[in-house]
Amino acid sequence: MKKKLVSIILTTALLATMLTGCGGKNTTASKESADTAATTEATQEPASTESAQEGKVVNIYCWNDEFQSRYEAYAKDLAEQHGVTVNFVIVANENNAYQNNLDAALQAQESAAADDKVDIFLAEADYASKYTKSDYTLDVVGDVGLTQEDLAGQYQYTKDIVTVDGIQKATTWQATPGLFAYRRSIAKDVLGTDDPAKVQEALSDWSKFDQTAAKMNESGYRMLSGYDDSFRTFSNNVSAPWVDGTKIVIDDNIMKWVKQTKDYTDKGYNNKTRLWAPEWQSDQGPAGKVFGFFYSTWGINFTLLGNSLADAEGEKAVGNGIYGDYAVCEGPQPYYWGGTWICAAKGTDNIPFIKDLMYRLTCDPATMKQITVDTQDYTNNEAAMNELANSDYKSDFLGGQNHIALFAEAAKKIDMSNISDYDQGLNESMQQAMSDYFEGNVDEKTALDNFYTSAIEKYPELTR
Repeated sequence: MKKKLVSIILTTALLATMLTGCGGKNTTASKESADTAATTEATQEPASTESAQEGKVVNIYCWNDEFQSRYEAYAKDLAEQHGVTVNFVIVANENNAYQNNLDAALQAQESAAADDKVDIFLAEADYASKYTKSDYTLDVVGDVGLTQEDLAGQYQYTKDIVTVDGIQKATTWQATPGLFAYRRSIAKDVLGTDDPAKVQEALSDWSKFDQTAAKMNESGYRMLSGYDDSFRTFSNNVSAPWVDGTKIVIDDNIMKWVKQTKDYTDKGYNNKTRLWAPEWQSDQGPAGKVFGFFYSTWGINFTLLGNSLADAEGEKAVGNGIYGDYAVCEGPQPYYWGGTWICAAKGTDNIPFIKDLMYRLTCDPATMKQITVDTQDYTNNEAAMNELANSDYKSDFLGGQNHIALFAEAAKKIDMSNISDYDQGLNESMQQAMSDYFEGNVDEKTALDNFYTSAIEKYPELTR
């Protein structure tokens, strides 16, 4: 996807090109670009008396370019209206790098120069509560100025996850229910049909999912690409949060993921890849022999669809074997994956701009419907999504399927009651530690010991 940058400050030589969480591309750079700020938008004259009271620079902290692309396409005019320059400060998520960089900036917020202050920052579901429970985030109603009427159309869970003591501390343009994306051609070969309803019958619970995996293997295909593909489906259906007080608790459902993944690895039902690795990405391409991938909304419209774009102009790569060869179904369990919330940082001097940006991208039904029409993303307006779900909307990429209808049903089942402040770090530590077990380098007990060691190194306040 061709993107003209407004302004990017690369504050580190980013740790990896790994895509983490909800869509978009992590930004990488050479030392030269990491040390250089590229600002392409000149500061405009204030558009009104209100905007004249604002700061001249809006610093937006994020970990990839997904939000930047939304701003560029649907809200860029707000910079001119408010007479501000917008800078995107992008640091990759890997190994907590984004949070560490953001934390340092927020801790220095009070003494920072006006044009250096954090104005907006983004947070994922895995750690949103860490910031919304803190004093670093503003009330989007009482401080920023959105109204309850403005927010009424949003999915309730997207508000609940960032609400503390009745105060909503962030807002989002997307909802992220999950589905199972599969290759139509492989489904026809093995199951005799690519019809989503029929494929769902073969995947409707974990027992049937395992039986289908065996059939895929017999036909020379892999059910999943690697170790981590089904993790979110299991981890989003746990019975309790990762941490009880200060004690780390490994839920039984996490251990079910361990058992299934070890079984799939030993039987050859997966390709022994890791999320975001080149081999994993290749498995989604035309030469891939993998049946399907668990993905939430961003995974369909960014990752899979991104693989079908021929060039920066967005032309369809008709002959690459991908475009039109995917479809989606519910899969064995409802789940969600990711989600990105917009937070207003305490100490910002750009409240009017932030209010207009939040309203435009997260409250305005017309904008949110258009985002879905343009990008196939699933946006955070229930009425707009239901309108598309019940229309003749279809995705050419998904062979003419109206995947919004399936997402609309899945969104009703999202349960975020068991999230914690530690989810990102503990999820990563568990996946990393267990990969050694799956590969046969250590036994299960050693892998679990290694998980605890890694977890407590990240979070010294926690105990085993």
